[in-house]
Parts: sequence; C-alpha cells; structure tokens
Amino acid sequence: MALDASAAREHVCTAHADVLAAVGAAADAVDAAAASSGPRLGAALESRLTDRGVLASLPGVLAAAVSAAGGELPAEPVAAPPYVVVTGRGPVLRATLDAGRLVVELRVFALTDANRYERRDGVAVEASVR
Repeated sequence: MALDASAAREHVCTAHADVLAAVGAAADAVDAAAASSGPRLGAALESRLTDRGVLASLPGVLAAAVSAAGGELPAEPVAAPPYVVVTGRGPVLRATLDAGRLVVELRVFALTDANRYERRDGVAVEASVR
C-alpha cells in the first residue's frame, strides 16, 4: 500500500495547527545571532522547543501523520532521532515504514543566498515519501 504524503501534510496543517503555531513561536524566540550557522540555529531552536514543551508533542504529530498517510508505525516514536530531528531549517519528523520513509518537515527558517538563515513567514509544512 502506497503512503499518501499529501494526506499527511493536510492532516498536520489542519489537526495540528496549534503545534505549528507553537513551533513558529519558538522560532520567533531564537536569538538572531544563531542565524549564521545551521547547527547553532538547530540547537537554539531545539532548546526553545524543549523549554516550551513543544518538542515532546512532535512524536504525536508524526504518529498522526503516519496514520493519515495510510501507514502504521512499528514502534511508538520519541522526541529524538531517528523520529524527530531539529535542523537549521526546523523540525523534521521521520518514520520508516514498510511502504517507504515518510518525512514531514516543519520549515521555520530558510537559507538565503548570503548563506545565512532567516525566519520564514509562518511554518511551511512539507511531506514526502522517500
């Protein structure tokens, strides 16, 4: 059975709008000085997400996205690799399933042409099967 990445994305955007808003608020609280380095920015964002209790909610978002995509997780996800990783662009939720790997990216920062990170307007949600 093929996974439906667009159904996963739609579910995250509608059913977890509160979590997306909290991810955006955590990104807004990151010190601009961290924007010169992806690893520094990822660490700063992860710290803000943890402080606000948002990081702990992301495994539930992943589980719901997997279900919406038509998959079933073989184990309960946790707020750590390989399920949840915070990068310089934002949290990445990953689930390896029989039908492929579902990846949901919550992008809150974008890399500029000047090789710096800047805050996106809102949270861009992208889902794919790899």
